[in-house]
Amino acid sequence: MRVCVLYAGAGRDSGKLKAIAEALARGVESQGNQVDVYDMALENGKKVSFYDYLIVGTESTAFFGGKIPSAIREFFKNAGTLSGKRCMAFVRKSGLRSQRTLQVLMKVMEGEGMYLRISEVFARPDFAQATGKRLKVSHE
Repeated sequence: MRVCVLYAGAGRDSGKLKAIAEALARGVESQGNQVDVYDMALENGKKVSFYDYLIVGTESTAFFGGKIPSAIREFFKNAGTLSGKRCMAFVRKSGLRSQRTLQVLMKVMEGEGMYLRISEVFARPDFAQATGKRLKVSHE
């Protein structure tokens, strides 16, 4: 299966979010899937409609949660057909109310017609990798 991990950081230093995205990708790759990782802020205009499964992650742009980077909506506008895509949403735990940030991300993804199968809040890359190892990306 072809899987794409997309992430958008809240600021210039999104190193922790990138580490989580890459760890998640390693976990999914360990199941024999082909995985690509892209920063949505840098890859705007990239078509992702040919992937079988999308994993989208971010972190809150506000300390109290509930706000996501505008790069996500911009990326989705130019990403090709996303309606009906099976996907996963995740956020990096930071600040307060990370769950609220996850809800906002999920709402944006569902607004694009994406089919959310799982959502998660990650504090550390090792948790993300473990989740990736058990994530079911096939057509089940």
